[in-house]
Amino acid sequence: MPATGTINYVEMPAKDITATKQFFGDVFGWEFIDYGPDYVSIQKAGLDGGFFKSDKIATTGAGSVLVVLYSSELETTLERVKSAGGVIVQEIFSFPGGRRFHFSDPNGNEFAVWSEPE
Repeated sequence: MPATGTINYVEMPAKDITATKQFFGDVFGWEFIDYGPDYVSIQKAGLDGGFFKSDKIATTGAGSVLVVLYSSELETTLERVKSAGGVIVQEIFSFPGGRRFHFSDPNGNEFAVWSEPE
């Protein structure tokens, strides 16, 4: 049972649920459970969550929270994001404690991927 006050589930908007499942499955190996045409839950992503049907998008420029994923192979993940149709919105850069890049998924939602410093 989750502890009180811990982050337990994250829900994100998706204009196209099918494209979302394809993208995150191809790039990160996520799996999904469909709950009708307007909602899909995420499996094997490290934190439970889901995508709900919406024309809205989540970007830091619009004040949204940023979901940050981890990769032990940052450059490989960047290439996988691009190959799957994601758009790199901020190339790899260093920050205290590591390196990361930002991308938008097929819906336009912004995510980041980080790795330890080289």
